[in-house]
Amino acid sequence: MNKAAIVDIVHERVGGTKVAAEQTVDAILDAVVSTLKKGEEVSIAGLGIFSVKARAARTARNPKTGEAVKVAACKVPKFRAAKALKDAVR
Repeated sequence: MNKAAIVDIVHERVGGTKVAAEQTVDAILDAVVSTLKKGEEVSIAGLGIFSVKARAARTARNPKTGEAVKVAACKVPKFRAAKALKDAVR
């Protein structure tokens, strides 16, 4: 499933125009991304929790040459599935 499929589902269930459905999906995604950029969590009941995790700097190895490569510290998105989602998938 991709963004266009989600827009189609929102359009079918809510009605209105497809443009309005796409704007709704875009607004939700923008809200999630901007909240994560602030370092805050996004919790959606029944789906899960989106959060940001700090990854420390480390030394990795290039598998082709075996050369040591320094990897800088960064922040990565993290998702923890809710129990309801886990049960639905099983």
